[in-house]
Amino acid sequence: MAFVVVYDANVLYPNTLRDLLIRISQAGLVQAKWTNEILDEMLRALGRNRPDISPDKLERLRQLMNGAVRDCLVSGYEPLIDGLKLPDPADRHVLAAAIKSGAQVIVTSNLRHFPAADLELWDVEAKSPDDFVLDQVGIDGRTVAACVQQIADSRIRPPQDTEDVLSQLERDGLVESIAALRAG
Repeated sequence: MAFVVVYDANVLYPNTLRDLLIRISQAGLVQAKWTNEILDEMLRALGRNRPDISPDKLERLRQLMNGAVRDCLVSGYEPLIDGLKLPDPADRHVLAAAIKSGAQVIVTSNLRHFPAADLELWDVEAKSPDDFVLDQVGIDGRTVAACVQQIADSRIRPPQDTEDVLSQLERDGLVESIAALRAG
């Protein structure tokens, strides 16, 4: 059974980071999970910040993401939400999804919204995307490097090479992970 992780909306927002996180799951390093509520949050932010992306394209992104990772959607977590305690009540649905899916890790850029003291009761840990990807590099750096290469190979308009993708991931906050991959 693969290591189960829940990706928060804020780590699914940046295009290249989202691509890498999905490919890490497709490669079998982890079983990625999210909910329609998480996707709604991510797509709302994308639509708000990128009005040039049509609602149809945003809906297509949802379909592509749900189709890219087998068994990714968590449902039935809603009854757990009201009983959970987090600094921002709006984040309880993410923890509820982690509990329901048996996830060990929530990958989020908002670590302060998921304090260890509130998560340890549920045997869940919050990790930044950089720490999460760095862990994956430590487990199987060749597979993570292959995921980066796949992203570069898929980028044809305009063409990008591996260094372009690594630089974008670095701008997305994966500073230590990318340093480890480059040293790899």
